[in-house]
Amino acid sequence: MITIALSKGRIFEETTPLLKAAGIYPLEDPESSRKLILSTNREDVRLIIVRATDVPTYVQYGAADLGVAGKDVLNEHGGAGLYQPLDLKIANCKMMVAVREDFDYFGSIRRGARLKVVTKYVKTAREHFAEKGMHVDLIKLYGSMELGPLVGLADAIVDLVSTGGTLRANNLKAVEEIMNISSRLVVNQASHKLKRILLSPIIESFSNAVEKKQD
Repeated sequence: MITIALSKGRIFEETTPLLKAAGIYPLEDPESSRKLILSTNREDVRLIIVRATDVPTYVQYGAADLGVAGKDVLNEHGGAGLYQPLDLKIANCKMMVAVREDFDYFGSIRRGARLKVVTKYVKTAREHFAEKGMHVDLIKLYGSMELGPLVGLADAIVDLVSTGGTLRANNLKAVEEIMNISSRLVVNQASHKLKRILLSPIIESFSNAVEKKQD
């Protein structure tokens, strides 16, 4: 049995064509089903629906053989125990620093000010600001980061930005790009060795589908 860990929403939607390229079709829609384990048209393949941040953990500890996780999630996780053979080029966005429209971010940096930053990507933010030699106080949030600067909780946010519409709607502006984000295929290292005959065709089909999409 091959178990693939996926999260609902954009990643599942954009992974579906890759699954189809490998001849795998979920028998139920995770958005309408309450089941956390979904059967597929193949008796030897099942999908498990987990939080995006939990995908690397399920794969690392062997509860799933494969998974799809964003680079943002993998950076925070650290990638221990995971084989990452393929950038799937899906769920693309950017990790950005953003502030209020009226906040002088670069002036504050020049003055050596200590900034308060809200984010759920604490490890990524810490590494970014350390590389710039900036002193920041990081505040971890799980909800809407945009609210932090608006109510005085923080000077800046570190978050994913796709179109920038949410920032503009809340009078915020992106001031610095940290990294490009896309989703990766992750594989349990033991599964990669022990289930190579089953996994290799799936990985190859994903790779071919990604290449075809880029042409």
